[in-house]
Amino acid sequence: MTKHVTSVDQSDRKVPYNLRQSGSTPVQMLISTRVRKSPYWHLSMEAGCWRATVYNRIYHPRGYVKPEDGGAMVEYEAIKNHVTMWNVAVERQIQVKGPDAEAFTDYVITRDATKISPMRARYVILCNQYGGVLNDPILLRISKDEFWFSLSDSDIGLYLQGVNHDNRFDVTIDEIDVSPVQIQGPKSLALMKDLIGDQVPLDNMPFYGLAAAKVGGRDCIISQSGFSGEAGYEIYLRDSTLYADDMWNAVLEAGKKHNLMVIAPAHHRRIQAGILSWGQDMDNQHNPFQCNLGYQVSLSGKGEWNKTADYVGKEVLEKMRDDLRAGNKPYQLQLVGLSLGGKPIEEYAPDFWLISEDGKDPCGFITSPWYHPEQGRNIAMGYVPFDGSLSANGFPVGKVGTKYKVHLPDQYSDTPGVPVDAEVVSIPFTESFNANTREVSGANK
Repeated sequence: MTKHVTSVDQSDRKVPYNLRQSGSTPVQMLISTRVRKSPYWHLSMEAGCWRATVYNRIYHPRGYVKPEDGGAMVEYEAIKNHVTMWNVAVERQIQVKGPDAEAFTDYVITRDATKISPMRARYVILCNQYGGVLNDPILLRISKDEFWFSLSDSDIGLYLQGVNHDNRFDVTIDEIDVSPVQIQGPKSLALMKDLIGDQVPLDNMPFYGLAAAKVGGRDCIISQSGFSGEAGYEIYLRDSTLYADDMWNAVLEAGKKHNLMVIAPAHHRRIQAGILSWGQDMDNQHNPFQCNLGYQVSLSGKGEWNKTADYVGKEVLEKMRDDLRAGNKPYQLQLVGLSLGGKPIEEYAPDFWLISEDGKDPCGFITSPWYHPEQGRNIAMGYVPFDGSLSANGFPVGKVGTKYKVHLPDQYSDTPGVPVDAEVVSIPFTESFNANTREVSGANK
């Protein structure tokens, strides 16, 4: 049995991260009716999906090219050089619709919903009353009285219904039959133009802009957005349980001349862009400040955002912000970027690998590591002890240049059993095609 690590200070968490280093522990996934198959599941199987996980209680394809054929790095080459399609139907769409849709949405997110125009989207966070990050969805405003929460991995649909259990907001809240795919890579614009023709002037679409269009003859909402840092779009198919094949096959056909590849969500590329993954890089016991989402919280009170309305978590988040500026440390660990040694990491990490200051007692852990081919180094996001450092904008940061040791598994260590050198570096590791893929400052862009 692997040793339970207790030296990492997680005293500010009710449920600490599990830091036992148990390795890959391969098991076969049971496919049963208890977990949903998305409308694209059979199509992913046809495209060669060989492994999956569960995300939002839906089976989620996470690999198409097998290791013996080059694995995830072949998929990386496709997104860097051509165009890719991802089955991301696991991003459940929760519709909030009715006369109070704007007021309700403004109450449950930390940024100002009133500043989001119809047919625009934004990256947002929802916090609980303790300031913990419940979810970080893309929020689509379809019309004046209709919003879609395109969810990351947690049961926010049930939470939203619970918030409005007394019907004090005049809205209906429910999941709708809309399933997205992502089209990501440098040839994504050319592919999208071939798909939708002159229905939408894509050259003038702003980032996070929305448009209604038909793909494969079926009604969709198109968003210029994505989870990769590359140029890209999302296609949200309406009535997806009926029309999944029509839309998907239309993309495959149009993509032939652009070298389209169906791949898993580009974990390697989103790490380069500093894009967080809920449940991996943060959860409901992390506050926005410690996971680089402080820009989603009012910087200096009402005047900065003109958001005078209350929102869930506002009081505790504003107190936390004031504590930070006063030099206090309201939490133990801070998310930072790291450059680290070792052999190239070209596969998902099965554990939160440990970080120490001296190569002995762990003080932190890695959440998202990968090899950066263009930079010729391993990169990662991870948590280290927070020393109180703030950026020029007043956001908590890790001090660039701080040295650590990372305890990698033997397969990645230069010398088995000997931790590798690591250094805190700035995030993102590679700039995104759209600089505000996940904004780093300015909450109301």
